[in-house]
Amino acid sequence: MSDVSEVLVYNKDNPFPAVISENRILNKEGSDKDTRHVVVNVAGIGHRYNIGDSLGVFATNERAKVDAILACCGFTGDERVILPKVEGKVRIADALSSNLTLSQPARKFLDSLRGKVTDDDERVHLETLTDPENRDEMKEYLLNREFHDILEEHPSARFDPQELVGQMRRLNPRLYSIASSSLVFPEEVHLTVAPVRYTTNDRERRGVCSTFLSDRAELSSTKVPVFVSHSHFGLPEDDDTDIIMVGPGTGIAPFRAFLQEREKKGAKGRNWLFFGDRSEATDYLYGDEFEAWLSSGLLHRVDLAFSRDQDYKIYVQDRIREQAAELWAWIRDGACLYVCGDAKRMAKDVDNALRDLLMKEGGMSETEAADMIKVMKKERRYQRDIY
Repeated sequence: MSDVSEVLVYNKDNPFPAVISENRILNKEGSDKDTRHVVVNVAGIGHRYNIGDSLGVFATNERAKVDAILACCGFTGDERVILPKVEGKVRIADALSSNLTLSQPARKFLDSLRGKVTDDDERVHLETLTDPENRDEMKEYLLNREFHDILEEHPSARFDPQELVGQMRRLNPRLYSIASSSLVFPEEVHLTVAPVRYTTNDRERRGVCSTFLSDRAELSSTKVPVFVSHSHFGLPEDDDTDIIMVGPGTGIAPFRAFLQEREKKGAKGRNWLFFGDRSEATDYLYGDEFEAWLSSGLLHRVDLAFSRDQDYKIYVQDRIREQAAELWAWIRDGACLYVCGDAKRMAKDVDNALRDLLMKEGGMSETEAADMIKVMKKERRYQRDIY
């Protein structure tokens, strides 16, 4: 007989059924951005998260997209299908809602569709589209459409339920950097979420998980399956170590957690924050908290980069270059550098600014600067959480 006091272990394969207890907009009135502070209640999860960890969230697809696919295929929704790694047969409506990705169809779907259409014009269109000479056109076509778009454009196609789900990828969880310390909020996980909304093919699109959290999950009622994903990203073991944090936009999330943790532990190391967004008046995320920490002395300094508050664009990497001399002094004396946020541009630009800083202020050659960065990464003095 098992011990009734035994704590359940929740993980990716056995997520915890959490609920959202708070969902508020962080941007002020007048902003053209929408960034949410989402509080996930994890009371009963049985283990604490660590600084730098992420929360994995299993979302559901929009009901309208599920219904559109069912209508295109003439399904009732009760048809049963078999899915990889799912025990038994499930209703296709449930599979489309919770298990499968309804966007980003692949080339193989067009190939399969070509054999399913009965209309000559539709067949000719698909044959032209999948011709190797039209590769770029096909990529553009797929990039701008989701499964229901393509099915609506080819109404003569007929799939059986199992054939259709065989064309779709698994709906994977989305990871969000945790914006709170478990020492301060043991039964809550705070997230900083930017709902993804855009238009393709003259249709509004919405990010599955970001808009699930911001728009579709009802407070205190919708069950949100979650799990803690442990990370390499974290504070130095020595609380006396200085830290430099670079986190524009939603990249600020883990650094809010860092500061909560250091304040709670009474850490003596200095803390320097670089934050950026569009406008200070409307987009200074958690600004009241950071300014309070600056006043209390927890934050040694804050350097802000608001790109649209002047005639020319200013980004965090520009502030890093402006403060190169003092940053070098911190790094030379053992400070740890952390970067969180956009991987495509920001992280690369910050990396280049760091290299230039080491060359200019540290008197290093380009090769020596590159080697220094490698050493800092190996010693965990330069950590990145980028996406």
